[in-house]
Amino acid sequence: MNHVLVPRRNPGEPVYRADLALGEHSARHLRRVLRLYLTTWDLLFLADAAELALTELIANVVRHVPGRRGRTYIFQLPNREGVRVEVADDSPVVPLAIKGDAMDEGGRGLLLVNAVTDDWGIVKQWDQVGKTIWFECLTPPELGGSPLRTAKPEPRPEPRPEPKPELRPETRSEAKPEPGARRRS
Repeated sequence: MNHVLVPRRNPGEPVYRADLALGEHSARHLRRVLRLYLTTWDLLFLADAAELALTELIANVVRHVPGRRGRTYIFQLPNREGVRVEVADDSPVVPLAIKGDAMDEGGRGLLLVNAVTDDWGIVKQWDQVGKTIWFECLTPPELGGSPLRTAKPEPRPEPRPEPKPELRPETRSEAKPEPGARRRS
């Protein structure tokens, strides 16, 4: 089956831009900035998901990028369609969204970003030195968002194997004669 996707529009210039050495309190500061913009744009209903995803991306920079330098951008998408947040750094290492052991202390950040946002991705910088990780939280159509630019589809249910017919052991009275055998009367 072919899927037609509405191409993502260039969100234009960011409304907020910060180039910081990130630390343990940076996520709290950037969440407040994001909430302020979402409140101003009447998109506060996106705040919980957007703040959680932003926190995960900032935590990745703090934990894994030497020097902890990162750039954060916040965009309002056209026509109140939602918000786009980007976090860029100069580390060439691309994070992986992997399912780890239940007892692992980390490694679930991008899985969480995937779960709470409508779209996300990783873009390598043209000079191959760094990357930008971005996500979008979209306004649902029932709240004024575009019906053409919708949230990610519901996951398809896992295919279930067809039930196997029950096999009943044959009894002597139900035994079938072999082909070509004669019946005794």
